[in-house]
Amino acid sequence: MELSEKLRILADSAKYDVACTSSGADRQGAPGTLGSCAAAGICHTFSADGRCVSLLKVLMTNCCVYDCKYCVNRRSNDIPRASFTPRELADLTIQFYRRNYIEGLFLSSGILKNPDYTCERMIETLSILRGEYQFRGYIHAKAIPGADSRLIAALGALADRMSVNIELPSRDSLSRLCPDKSKTDILKPMDQIRTGILQNRSDLVRYRHAPAFAPAGQSTQMIIGATPEDDRRILTLTQGLYRRFGLKRVFFSAYIPVQEDSLLPALDTKPPLLREHRLYQADWLLRFYGFEAEELLSEDAPNFDPFIDPKCCWALRHMDLFPIEVNTAPYEMLLRVPGVGVKSALRIAAARRSSSLTFDALKKIGVVLRRAQYFLLCQGRTVPGLRITPAGAYHAMISRNDLGVLGGGEQLSLYSAAPALTGTAKNLPSAGEGGWL
Repeated sequence: MELSEKLRILADSAKYDVACTSSGADRQGAPGTLGSCAAAGICHTFSADGRCVSLLKVLMTNCCVYDCKYCVNRRSNDIPRASFTPRELADLTIQFYRRNYIEGLFLSSGILKNPDYTCERMIETLSILRGEYQFRGYIHAKAIPGADSRLIAALGALADRMSVNIELPSRDSLSRLCPDKSKTDILKPMDQIRTGILQNRSDLVRYRHAPAFAPAGQSTQMIIGATPEDDRRILTLTQGLYRRFGLKRVFFSAYIPVQEDSLLPALDTKPPLLREHRLYQADWLLRFYGFEAEELLSEDAPNFDPFIDPKCCWALRHMDLFPIEVNTAPYEMLLRVPGVGVKSALRIAAARRSSSLTFDALKKIGVVLRRAQYFLLCQGRTVPGLRITPAGAYHAMISRNDLGVLGGGEQLSLYSAAPALTGTAKNLPSAGEGGWL
């Protein structure tokens, strides 16, 4: 099989992994001309400092001995199969890099023969890149659940970031849809990666030339919408993963029907993109805004409102805490005001040291007053003429993006009406449900 055909097949098989945020694009030009390239395998992700980085995103192989019900590469699925040799993939990566198509590599794989054999081929590929080619670009490698711990350690010494896909939000769903995988196989390498990353802090001080183990951290991914778990369970699991394994990111992937199976949603089911978006917003609140999962969802309201974001929904359920005086409120409370982001809160905290802030000043700072005005006082007063009612605030916070671009009429038609904004948050278990953690 030609190398270009292998690339087409294995790049297409890798597109369902959402750790990279967009697909590539074709550049016009005849084959072989300077700068010409194909979209296959080129994707983009964002570094910690905000730069957009182009990566070659492929599978080592889409041959797999597992039969996960939702996976396009499951062994019972009749699709074209291909495999790179370590030399082929290393050479291809370097060729792409020298042509300035990419800045790094995102490497995952189906399970060929067994986890150890697959992991060994990935290690050989990265060894050629790091050793023979002296490649120092970014490499994200997927750890293979079930592989020997020594192989995971070798892979982590060659990669910048590692990830282990937790796949589904509960152990019951995993055993039902992924009969060949187990909780232990997934959590064991996650724990090993966490330990290796923590050792960087001490071992690299004592052994200055020792290679860093996955210095860019680890992440994971779970599929949303293939199983019946509610948002409350998913978010509680997400919080538990951050606390236990110190993850950089938890990625959510809206389930795309690619297989027909009695245990899966029908093939004509639309991906729950708006639900995925709400979970990402809630994930942001957990990581940067000081929220806890048990504050955002409760037993009475286990799913997010499709019409407003989680932060607005929380604020409307806690109107007894508002409005707050912007000139004296603690920074932590400013972060909880809809329309006030991290940058805006920092600017408010800095500006109010020198003068008393007004609503006009807040607008210049970057506060979204359309939302924030219902929860803030400036010098003890609200916006002139504003009537603060829960219903008025609710309708003011409905985002046009959520109604149009993100969800669209078809997406929102899944819900007959907006959920009632009643009830208060109750305490939930501190770590993930469903027997995961």
